[in-house]
Amino acid sequence: MKQQPNRRSFLATGLTPIGLGLSDLSRLRAAPSSPTTDKRRRNSCVFLFLFGGPSQIDLWDMKPNAPDNVRGEFKPTPTRVPGIHVCEHLPGLGRVMDQVCLMRSMTHRMNVHGPACSEVFSGRPYFGPPVTDQATREDWPSLSSLVMRYGQPHNGLPPSAVLPWYLQFPGQSKRIAGQTGARMGERHNPFLINGDLSRDDFEMEGIRPTDEVSTDRIGNRRSLLEQMGATQQSSEVNRRIAYELLGNRAGDAMDLRKESANVRDRYGRTVVGQSLLLARRLVESGVSLVTVNWQDETKIDGTNTCWDTHQDGFAKLKTLLCPIFDQAYPAFIADLDQRGLLETTLVVAIGEFGRTPKMGQFEQSTNTKKSGRDHWPHAFTALLAGGGVRGGQVYGATTRDAGYVLEKPVSPGDLTATILHHLGIDHTRTYEDEFQHLRNCLSDGQPVRDLG
Repeated sequence: MKQQPNRRSFLATGLTPIGLGLSDLSRLRAAPSSPTTDKRRRNSCVFLFLFGGPSQIDLWDMKPNAPDNVRGEFKPTPTRVPGIHVCEHLPGLGRVMDQVCLMRSMTHRMNVHGPACSEVFSGRPYFGPPVTDQATREDWPSLSSLVMRYGQPHNGLPPSAVLPWYLQFPGQSKRIAGQTGARMGERHNPFLINGDLSRDDFEMEGIRPTDEVSTDRIGNRRSLLEQMGATQQSSEVNRRIAYELLGNRAGDAMDLRKESANVRDRYGRTVVGQSLLLARRLVESGVSLVTVNWQDETKIDGTNTCWDTHQDGFAKLKTLLCPIFDQAYPAFIADLDQRGLLETTLVVAIGEFGRTPKMGQFEQSTNTKKSGRDHWPHAFTALLAGGGVRGGQVYGATTRDAGYVLEKPVSPGDLTATILHHLGIDHTRTYEDEFQHLRNCLSDGQPVRDLG
């Protein structure tokens, strides 16, 4: 039987994954407690990060007339939108293509995982040479942290959440760059929901009061803690936000057991599938931005981690990556649509870069073999759906080998500005960073305005 968190563990930990500023706490206290008070649904975004870098040319920007060592093993297949083809191993994506925009013109210049992740997460060019994958205090703040600071909490829930993990390579001591508040301040880190969401009994500990603990008792415990005082501001912040979540019964939004077995099966009993299902529940409950970091069994592989396919790429795509994606992603889009959420929810699926046009082409990693593709940031694809984006379209175009952008280039900064604009946050707003004490705007990109 699963052990309920006791009083001592709860008072001691106070939900340590959370980092909030005191101003955020005051806004959380003022948030309405009932979702029925809002007659107009607020805009939201789900950011599905395909960690490792999916191959644009093998999945959604295929070039069937290119030479063998460029086009690869897979064949394109028609979708429900005439003229748009995707990989033969993505039939589910093909069935929802009328609701999806293939933005094939994403581009930047960083070919190392960590700094490239930082560029896509933050929307800014990496600040230094690409000599490490790991986070430093110089990192630009992530989009999720910007929304945590400048978004609006709702129903007792914070405006920004990340699940099911912070990305981190095996054997490295720190998380990958660009995922938190960093130079803006770690206190603006998003709300982290971590754990194995594929478990039938998954529940985030510490945010659901037991039946015998009333709201009044929670308030009394909080008063006692305040009288005792806190030794560290961060600990006090964590305790306060824990009580806000408890007081608003926010744990219900994170309880996947409230979903039927049929719904959970439809998404797939994988970490990715259940993470997207939880993302739907969080959006439904009023969270503005939910970042879902891809996680599969290869996250412990130091050479071919998740969508990183330096070796035997086609076998991995066919037997592992495509099946997971092609069950979870179409189910998520269809579920949002059926529940009336897709119109206001922008769904973005993207990796940190694409893959080399030629098989076995060396770009950054000597691990790349003739059976795989190396890192390639010069042209890659983002999948956009909902949030006013017109489905059934291809945005931008690439060269005959999918290696470079020909039309409508979009930078990570442009994508970040587009998401902020959708969420009603001014991307030109400035903050003072804690590293250089300079004022920086939230994004130096420009919103892409011709997607509707």
